[in-house]
Amino acid sequence: MSDRHAVLTLSCADAPGIVHAVSELLVRHSTTIVESQQFGDPISGRFFMRTEFAHVVDDSPLDYARINSDMEQIAGRFGMVWRMVNPSTRQRVVLMVSKLGHCLNDLLFRNSVGELHLDIVAVVSNHLDLLPLAHSHGVQFMHIPVTPETKPAAEEALLALVQEQQVDLVVLARYMQILSDDFCKRLEGRAINIHHSMLPSFKGARPYHQAHARGVKFVGATAHYVTADLDEGPIIEQQLVRVDHSLSPAQLTARGRDAETQALARAVRWHTENRIALNDGRTVVLR
Repeated sequence: MSDRHAVLTLSCADAPGIVHAVSELLVRHSTTIVESQQFGDPISGRFFMRTEFAHVVDDSPLDYARINSDMEQIAGRFGMVWRMVNPSTRQRVVLMVSKLGHCLNDLLFRNSVGELHLDIVAVVSNHLDLLPLAHSHGVQFMHIPVTPETKPAAEEALLALVQEQQVDLVVLARYMQILSDDFCKRLEGRAINIHHSMLPSFKGARPYHQAHARGVKFVGATAHYVTADLDEGPIIEQQLVRVDHSLSPAQLTARGRDAETQALARAVRWHTENRIALNDGRTVVLR
C-alpha cells in the first residue's frame, strides 16, 4: 500500500471552505480519508490540517503529480503553506549524544522494533563512550571531538554530513554542547533537543541533585525545536512525573531520565509523521 498512501499537511489563514476544497479534491482522485485532524486557532487566526488518504478504487498507485498540480491551485486560492509526502518513506536522521546514553538507547530500540520509522544515518558524539551501543544496532558512529578551538570546525563537519547524506532531522539526544547561533539557524525546524523541565530553577551540573535538595514534587522533561535561544525553542512535548521525599537523588535522576526518553521519542515520532506545525513560536501537534 506504500504507493497508494499520502499525507497532506497545510496551514493558512482561517477561512470558510478549506476542508471542503481539500475533501473535494481527494474525492476527484478516487481516494478515501484514512485519518484527518484540523485546528483553527482563534488567537493567530490560522488554520492547520493533516490528512492521510489512500487510493482504494483499484490497485493502481496514487497519481502524485496530478494531485500536487490540483493542490497547488487550492493552495494559491487560500495562501497555504503545504506539503504532501509518502508516509512509508523513512526520514533520514542523525542522533547526537555526549556521554549519557538513555535517550540514544531508547530511540535505537524503538526504531529496531518498528515503533519509530527512521533511517538512522549516524550517531555523532563528542566522546567515544557510546560507540559500542551504536554499533550493537548496526549504526555508523562518528566521533567529532569538540574544544573551544575546534568547535566551528566540528559544526561544519556535522553540517557537511547533513547535506551530503540528505538528512531530514537532527536529534540532540542529550548532546551536552551549546550550539552556535549560525548552526541553529541553518537547522531551523530540522533539529530537536531534550532537557529536563526544571529550567531555569536548576541549571548546570547535577540538576536532579539540586532538585532533591529543594524537595521538588515534580520532575519532567521538555522536547523542543532547536533555536538560537538556548532551550527556549518551540515546545513539542513535555512529560511530567510526580515524586516525593522518599526518593534518593539517584532515584530522582532515574525518574527524570525516564521522562526524557518518553518526551523525546514522542517528539521525534510526531515530527517524522508530519504532525507538527509552527504557530507564532508555538507548535500545533495534529495527532
